[in-house]
Formats: sequence, structure tokens, C-alpha cells
Amino acid sequence: MRVAVVGHVEWIELARVEHVPAPGEIVHALEVWREPAGGGAVAAVQLARLAGACLFLTALADDDLGRRAKRGLEALGVRVEAAWRSPPQRRAFVHVDAGAERTITVLGARAVPRGEDDLPWAELEGAEAVYLTAGDPAAVRAARGARKLVATVRAGDALREAGVQLDALVSSAKDGGERYEAGDIDPPPLLVARTAGAAGGSLVTADGRKDQWAAAPLPGPPVDAYGAGDCFAAGLTYGLGDGRSPAEALALGARCGAACMTGRGPYTGQLRTAN
Repeated sequence: MRVAVVGHVEWIELARVEHVPAPGEIVHALEVWREPAGGGAVAAVQLARLAGACLFLTALADDDLGRRAKRGLEALGVRVEAAWRSPPQRRAFVHVDAGAERTITVLGARAVPRGEDDLPWAELEGAEAVYLTAGDPAAVRAARGARKLVATVRAGDALREAGVQLDALVSSAKDGGERYEAGDIDPPPLLVARTAGAAGGSLVTADGRKDQWAAAPLPGPPVDAYGAGDCFAAGLTYGLGDGRSPAEALALGARCGAACMTGRGPYTGQLRTAN
């Protein structure tokens, strides 16, 4: 099964704290670590673990952090094909509190792959599934060559301009930056998944039919919520590409999100089988 991700990377620094600092407060980190992440990177690693391999088309800064990000993702089993941009590499700082919730501060502009970049866009043609987190309209159109195309609503501007139909759009029922309203994208996605964390989520089809799904039980104690939503999207993408029904694909996505919650950082808890 050929799967790919088109999207972005952030170099993240995570700090485990008892609680996120209130205004003016100083808190002390119990643990600190660094690794490449961001929605595109996390989904690519999760897809590689489900499918055995994943092509990741992205853009990275031509600096030390950009090159470290590429090596780090390749060590996690992803084939990274990057367009190189002027520094600095986009970064993010993440607080992970005692309740496993993550709070993120992003530093710098998002670098996105563009259709004009010298990347193997032709390999997306006929792929079983592609997940898109960032790109220009030409990148979106190239990704549409896959049999199933899933995207995050955060790529909304490019999705609107590209004018292609998505098999599924992942949005949020709670996060104001990830909301989707009918008519925001034309043609409308065949499926719109609105995630609601521990409450599961809702699914709306292009003809207006609605359904709900339940969150999967955590396979262990909650440790870190960072990356759980990206793993959900990767599982949904894999399931649709594998020919599963929307309900079955959503269930796999929910399992991926739940598994991610039980690991330190976005990768250690990731689901490693689609069965």
C-alpha cells in the first residue's frame, strides 16, 4: 500500500511541567527533550508504521535544525523528500502538564512544499492515500492524484484555491483555528470529521448525513497529548486508502490517537499495526 504525506515540519522542544504557568509565574520543567514533529511529520511517522513505508514531501530550512529534522524523521522510518528554504527552521515549544494536556507556542513562519519545488510529485499519482497538512494550491492538485486524499482544515486557503474534492477533511469541534462550516470549501469534501477529543467526534457526509464516533479507550495511562490528533488523521487516511468504510477508518484513527496519548512525545506510543 502506497501512502504519502504532503506537509510541514516543526522542530519542537517539549517540557514536562506540573502545570502551565499562569501570567507572571515561573514553573520548573521536570523533563525536557527535542525532536522533529509538527502535523505533517507526526502523521508521516504514524502512516509509515501502519503501511510499512511513507513518502513525506515537505519543506525544511537549510540550517542545522532543518537537516537534523530530516535525519530524525528518516531514522523513524519515513522517506523524506524536502525542498530547502532560507533559515530559520520553524520551531515550537510545548508544555505537557500533569494531566497529559499539551500547550503549544509556535516560533516562526510555516514553510510549505510548493508545486514548483523539485519534489517527486509524480509518485503521488495512483497512491492509495495521501494526507495533506500544508502546501500551495499546486501541491494540493498534485496530491489529488491519489485514490484517497485527506486534508486538515488548517490548509484551508490552499484547499479553497485548488478547487479539488477531498475524500475527507479533518476539523475540530472545539479548536477555533480548526473549525469548518459548510460551504467553506468548494466542492465540498465527501466526508467532514470533527474531532472532540475524549468525546469522540462527528462525521458529516457531503449530502448532509450525520453520524457520531466514540473515542477509543486508552491502552495505558495518559502521558502526553501532543500528536494525538495528527495520529488520528493518519489512521483515518490509512483506513480510507485500505478500502475500509468511513466508520472503520474512523475507528482506526481513534485507536491511533488513543495509542499516541500513552507515549512520551508523539512517537513512542504510536500504533504499529492496522489490524
